[in-house]
Amino acid sequence: MGTAPRVAFFPDSFHEVNGVAHTARNFTAYAKRHGLPMLCIRAGAPGIRGNPSLNTEGSVTEVDLPRSSFSIAMEKDLSFDPTFARYAGTISRELDRFRPDLIHITGPSELGIFGAYFAWRKHIPLAASWHTNVHEYAGRRSAPLAALLPKAPGWIESGALHATSSFYRLAKVLYAPNEELCTLLEHKTQRTCHVMRRGVDTELFSPTRRTRRLHDDVLILGYVGRLSIEKNVALLPLLQQALDTAGINARFCIIGHGGEEAALRQTLPNADFAGVLRGEELASAYANMDLFVFPSETDTFGNVVLEALASGVPAAVTDGGGPKFIVTNESTGIVRPTSAWIEAVVELTRNRTRLRAMGEAARTYATGCSWDAIFDAVVAEYPSPQHRIHSQISAESLPQ
Repeated sequence: MGTAPRVAFFPDSFHEVNGVAHTARNFTAYAKRHGLPMLCIRAGAPGIRGNPSLNTEGSVTEVDLPRSSFSIAMEKDLSFDPTFARYAGTISRELDRFRPDLIHITGPSELGIFGAYFAWRKHIPLAASWHTNVHEYAGRRSAPLAALLPKAPGWIESGALHATSSFYRLAKVLYAPNEELCTLLEHKTQRTCHVMRRGVDTELFSPTRRTRRLHDDVLILGYVGRLSIEKNVALLPLLQQALDTAGINARFCIIGHGGEEAALRQTLPNADFAGVLRGEELASAYANMDLFVFPSETDTFGNVVLEALASGVPAAVTDGGGPKFIVTNESTGIVRPTSAWIEAVVELTRNRTRLRAMGEAARTYATGCSWDAIFDAVVAEYPSPQHRIHSQISAESLPQ
C-alpha cells in the first residue's frame, strides 16, 4: 500500500449485529489484507465483563474494552457505558504507542467521544463516518409524545440532528453512505463529505445457496434487520393481510430481534421467526427467499438489502433513506413511497417470471460491489500525514 496512513479506528459498534458493526469488521479485515497499519479500539462483545484485551494480527492491533454492569441498554445488543472514562489511561497509552496519523470515529458513542477527545488532546486529525440517522430514530421513538405535544417528535428530531451534526463538525473530513446525507452534512457542518458506500461478500451471499425449489408454490418474503419501530416493521402485518386478500400464497421469513418482535409474532402467526443468523446460515436464508421486503425509511444505506441482491433476491424498498440508492427501480427490485409500497409489493408478487428476472439483475449488480474498492476510496481521502499538527479541532471545541 506504499506510505499508508496509520489509522486509529474507534467504531461505536463492532461485535454486534448491525450495519455499523458489519462495516467496522470489514474495515479491519481490509486493513489486514492490505497491510494498513490500524489500531482498532472498541467495546468488548455484549455481556462480556472483565479486563481489557489486546490482540495483534498482521498490521492490525485490536483492543477490546469491556463495558461495565452500569451500561444503559439501547437495544438488545447495544448499550452505552457512562463509566467508560475508566479506560482513558489505557486508550491514551495505546495511542502513544501506535502514533496514529489520524483517528477515525463512526458516531457519538463512548468510543466516538473518546476518539474526538484524544484527537483534540494529541493534535491528531479526525475523520468521522456517519452510519446511523440518530435524529430520525429519536423522532420515531418519541412519536407517542405527539398525543400530548403534537410538535414534540419534530422538535426532538431537529434537536438531535443539531447535536449530532455539531459533534461531526469536530472532524476534518466526513463520510456518509449516500449523496443525500453528504449534502446534509456538508450544509450542517461546513466540512467536506465523501460518499462511503458498503460492500458485500458475493462468495458467501450467492444464489447457489438456495435449497428450495425455484417454482415452489409458496412465495417466501424475507426481512432481515432489527425489529424496531424506526425500521417501519409495522407495515409487514399489513402487507401479509393485503397478500391474503389478493389470494397470494406467501409467508414471511423474519431474521433479527428487537422490541417489536412480540407484537409481530402476534400479528404474523404464520411467519418463520429465525432470530439472529450469521455466516452460511444467514446466506442460505437469503437465497431461499423470493423477495426481500425492507420498509425502513431511516436506514442510511441498508447492508441487508445489498446482501439480498447478492443472493439473487430482488428487493422492495421505500423511497426514504439510503436503500433507494442500492435498488434500481424496476430492474433489481422496486422503490416506492411508503403510501404505495404495499400495493406495489402485492402487484410484483403476482408475476414470478418478473421476480426471477429481477433476481438475476440483482446478482449482476451486487458482483460489482467490493469492499476493497470502497475502503480504497476511504483511505485515499484521509488527511495526509504531514497535516497531523494542523488538526481542525480547536481548543474551544472541547473542554480542557
